[in-house]
Amino acid sequence: MLLHSLPLIGAGLVAGFLAGLLGIGGGIVTIPALFLVYAEIDVPLEWRMHVAIATSLTIIIATNLSSVWAHNRKGGVDWAIVRDWWWAIAIGAILGSFFAKTLKTVELVYFFATLAAFLAAKMLLPLDRWRIGETLPNGILRFFGPGLIGFFSAVMGIGGGSFSVPYMTLYGVPIHRAVGTAALAGLVISVSAGFGYLFGGWNVEGMPAGSAGFIHLPSAVVVAIAAVIMAPVGAKVAHRLPKRLLSIAFGLFLVLATARLVTAV
Repeated sequence: MLLHSLPLIGAGLVAGFLAGLLGIGGGIVTIPALFLVYAEIDVPLEWRMHVAIATSLTIIIATNLSSVWAHNRKGGVDWAIVRDWWWAIAIGAILGSFFAKTLKTVELVYFFATLAAFLAAKMLLPLDRWRIGETLPNGILRFFGPGLIGFFSAVMGIGGGSFSVPYMTLYGVPIHRAVGTAALAGLVISVSAGFGYLFGGWNVEGMPAGSAGFIHLPSAVVVAIAAVIMAPVGAKVAHRLPKRLLSIAFGLFLVLATARLVTAV
């Protein structure tokens, strides 16, 4: 692992900055880096993507804690939304983590690519006035969206910002507030899904030394330290960017990150 610390530190710095800037957990950046490193340390191909996803979720706990703290200082976190959503997000994330074990690496990647294409189009095109509604849904249906966000985020090993930020903006939540709130929602996702991957991979053979279930703890620590350092920097930059520029940055991020994942498998 010492030989591969440098690329992991670099991925952690970028992931932490994006966690603060865009309200994401940074998994879309760290997963390709982890996947390539695990190839070098002979993690079985059958489980390589699963280990990368599980470890990414563990890292996201640290990055989102730092990001939430930074956004909350600027009043950018809507705690009421997450208090209402948290249990639906958690259930979806746990179910998603167990479902992911049944999928192959290529299926995981292309599943995300399809969803990301639609989300990127929404953020890149001048659709700021396009709304599904002026407020978030009420009644029992209000838990459907958060549950799906938790499920798909856990399957892909991401903090959920790639889904929850566009979802909230479709219902009129300002982009800056959506980014900060997404970081808090991502914390719920990463903790819930992390437990799922921990137990789901507990008896799997061929895991590298230092693993707990599907989670590879040594690489998680290396990336998390670097990410935590940069998350407050990203949050500070986010609150200085115009609304439209932040939306474009988010859309471009989805396009580039998806392309990187596709080429990593």
